[in-house]
Amino acid sequence: MDDILRDYLPILVFLALAIGLGLVLILAAVFAAPSNPDPEKLSAYECGFNAFDDARMKFDVRFYLVSILFIIFDLEIAFLFPWAVAFGDLSDVAFWSMMVFLGVLTIGFAYEWKKGAMEWE
Repeated sequence: MDDILRDYLPILVFLALAIGLGLVLILAAVFAAPSNPDPEKLSAYECGFNAFDDARMKFDVRFYLVSILFIIFDLEIAFLFPWAVAFGDLSDVAFWSMMVFLGVLTIGFAYEWKKGAMEWE
């Protein structure tokens, strides 16, 4: 039982340091930040447009496209972390399956780039 607890000790120390650093940074921002709000600073702000019209105004679809592309590629890249952690214990099949995954990801990225999804005019 002591071996199991000793194995998890670095994780607990890291977790305690992360929580402590997070609290210190949040409290430092609360106490050190200047607080002089004006009406413009307190006004509603969403997606790059000032609130000057009703909620059913026309909205540029490029905001959605860029956010969806970011989410898709960000989540797919997140699959690399567990694979990289276990890389030393993986078989050749696991290696080549990840290479196929990365190939499909690269082809998808090149397709989106060619179609101009990354362009902002």
